[in-house]
Parts: sequence; structure tokens; C-alpha cells
Amino acid sequence: MKIKTFRIGGIHPEENKLTHEVATQVAPLPKQAIFPLSQHIGAPAKPVVQKGDKVKVGTLLAEAGGFVSAPIYSSVSGTVFKIDTAIDATGYRKPVIIINVEGDEWEESIDRSDKLEQVKDHPELTPEEIVERIKTAGVVGMGGACFPTFIKLCPPPTAKAECVIINAVECEPYITADYRLMMEHADEILVGLELLMKGAKVTKGYIGIETNKPAAIDLLTGKCAEAFSASEYQVEVVPLKQRYPQGGEKQLVDAVIRRQVPAPPAIPVNVGAIVQNVGTAFAVYQAVMKHKPLFERYTTVTGKRLQKPGNFLVRMGTPMQDLIDLCGGMPEGDNKLLAGGPMMGKALMSTEVPICKGTNSVTILSDDDARRKEPQACIRCAKCVGACPMGLEPYLLAKLSAFKNWERAEKEDIVSCIECGSCQFTCPAHRPLLDNIRQGKQTVMGIIRSRAAKKN
Repeated sequence: MKIKTFRIGGIHPEENKLTHEVATQVAPLPKQAIFPLSQHIGAPAKPVVQKGDKVKVGTLLAEAGGFVSAPIYSSVSGTVFKIDTAIDATGYRKPVIIINVEGDEWEESIDRSDKLEQVKDHPELTPEEIVERIKTAGVVGMGGACFPTFIKLCPPPTAKAECVIINAVECEPYITADYRLMMEHADEILVGLELLMKGAKVTKGYIGIETNKPAAIDLLTGKCAEAFSASEYQVEVVPLKQRYPQGGEKQLVDAVIRRQVPAPPAIPVNVGAIVQNVGTAFAVYQAVMKHKPLFERYTTVTGKRLQKPGNFLVRMGTPMQDLIDLCGGMPEGDNKLLAGGPMMGKALMSTEVPICKGTNSVTILSDDDARRKEPQACIRCAKCVGACPMGLEPYLLAKLSAFKNWERAEKEDIVSCIECGSCQFTCPAHRPLLDNIRQGKQTVMGIIRSRAAKKN
């Protein structure tokens, strides 16, 4: 078995897959569900309901607010309590729709049966129809980026898709939601991959899985041989070396098909690849075959001091506190709550932040794991340079950001940073490299957008 990986940088954090073999539980319904209108990259969705309206599971709450946007659907049935603002994972107050939950009544258009639907049995599913159903259902990238999925399937005229790569890497050291999804819904994922390939008008597909998931590699390899043996589609399961951040789409493209994506604005399809998360493939299956909008997801709730860490199928809008309670409650002492994993997750101000489309994990770090060490002077060891998967010079970008030298920061390609945190993780002087780079990247991107707007 040939094991592949990406060629530039990378690290290997200590693995803490505490919930690897914990079967997924269905989380109870919340008493009140909170739906942020920005659960995707792009324009916020626009509400189509009002206070006092009755909704069902699967009712449209907000329509897409622009081309790069996605609709929001209710995951519960009940009454719209109010349209207000609430703190989301960014720490800022953002527009939300709040629903008081009453029962569990679903829209009749949703197929709730367990029957596995096959693409060959649905001749009406043209590539255009597949893309339209994905768009209508509000499917976005489920790995955390939340880019509307339909857009990836419609590349610009200057690019031509050659393959679809399913990101089943899950390289964050704590998260296991994607692994459990693969072990429990492999058949649906493969149909979702076939739909993505047909929608993108390609016949080649790959599934990249790291070698710390041997059961998933074996399961999907066997399923692929069975599902695609007499098919026009060719699908290959690619075992990958454990290496962070292999889940980054540019790193995954390099690992799987040995092509490197140029600096922004280049994207994977510019080298022939469309990358989709394994959770997205599952959501595509449900959207296209079951007419089920995206309103629930697999989420890991984990932490070394949690009594019962686990994996959950969660309705979106559920407050994180509800899931923490299912795991035995918040541990005693000082804790740091993250939406996501310890490498790229965002620290939260409140446990009432709701589960959204991109919430693959709720991670609770104890004070020992979360507390930063006192930063020291840079010792010019260049470990951050060696660890950077984008081939950048993090020490320089952090310094330029700290001194607000935006012109030089742009020249040194700060916008190519994927904010993986490898530089900060490996720094022996405990410098806040990513903190400074992230601030600088946001500023430089704002300058670039402003410059482009003036030209137009």
C-alpha cells in the first residue's frame, strides 16, 4: 500500500481521538433553536418568516442573499419567537431567527425512509438538476469553510474539472465526526460522491483518508469496488500519511494527485480538482435523493476532562450547552471552549452559541492544555518556515503585521496563509505568530477589496 502526503511543511500534533469508537447518538431537540443568518461564506441569508409564524422541520427560514450565499432551513417545528441578534462563533452579535420548539413535525416533501437510492435509478438527475437541488437545499462545505457547494460544481470558463476529491482526512487531533459518519453511512457517501462527479461532469473520484483510520480505509475500499466495478465512474481510496494540515484543500490536492494550487486567487479547480468534505457528500446525497435540506450534522463533543465525550447527530440551532450537558456537563476548573478543534477552532465567549452548518466539533480544553506560555524573543530557528504548508515565512509575516507594514505583507503573500496554526504550534519561543498573521491577513484582504472596488 503506497501512502501519500503533501510535499511542503506540515506537523504532527499529539492525537487525542477520544471518541473514535463512540457510536453516534441522536441529540435531543432543544427547547429553543437559534439560526444565525450567516452560516456560509458570502452574503447573509434574508429572512422569509416573521414573528409568530408556524414552521416545520425543513421549512425555509431565510433565502440566499446573493450568488455566494445559501438558504437556511428550520431543523425544528414550532413558532418563530423573534428575529433578533445573538453572539455567534465569531464573538460578535449577528442576525438570527429564534424558534420556540413545539413537537417534531416534518415537511411532507422530505423522504424519511432508510431506502438507499441509486443514481442509476433516477434518469431525471441531469448534472444541472443535481446542482440545482444542492443549491436549493442550502448545502455548503461541511469541513468548516462553509463555501456554497453548488458554486464549486460550476467552475469558471477558464478552469476545467477533471476529478472530485473527497476530504475524509480529519487531521485535527480531537475530532472524529467524519470518521463515525464514514463507518455508519458509507453507502450514502459513495452515492453522494457519484452525484458530485455527475454534477461536475467528471468520471474520476478520490477519497483521501489518513492511515489512523484503517477501518474506514478498508470499508470504503471494499464498498468502492462493489459500487463502481461496472460503472463509468472510477473511484480510488487514497491512504494518506498522518500529517497536519492535510485536510486543507490545497494540501489534499497535492497529496492525492500531485498538483500544487498556485497562490490566490487560484483555487483547486484551476489544477483540475474539486474538493468536497465527506460530510458534504453525505449532505448532497440527502439533498438530491431525499429532498432533505441541510439542517442537521454530525458533531464531536470532546475534551480530556469531559465525563462522556461523544459524537452526535445534531439539529442546527441547538445551543452547545445542550450537548455539553449530554456529556456530563462542563468540567470543574478553568476551561476553554472551542468551536472546532484545538488547531483551527475558534474560542467562544458563551456556551449558548448554536450548532451551525460548519460546526464539526465542540472542544473543551482544560487550563493546562489551553494556557499559553509566555512569549520569548524570536531565536531565528526557522522552525515556523519549515512547518508552513504554504511555503511562507511566518516569522516575517507576523513581524510585518505587528508593525503594520501592509504593502510588504501583501508582497510577501500573506493572503496565502490558511491559518492552520502550524507555525505557532512549532515555535519554541511561543511567539503569537498566527494571531498577528491573522490580523494582518484580514487587513491586507480589506485593502485588496477596496482597491478592486475603486477600479470598478
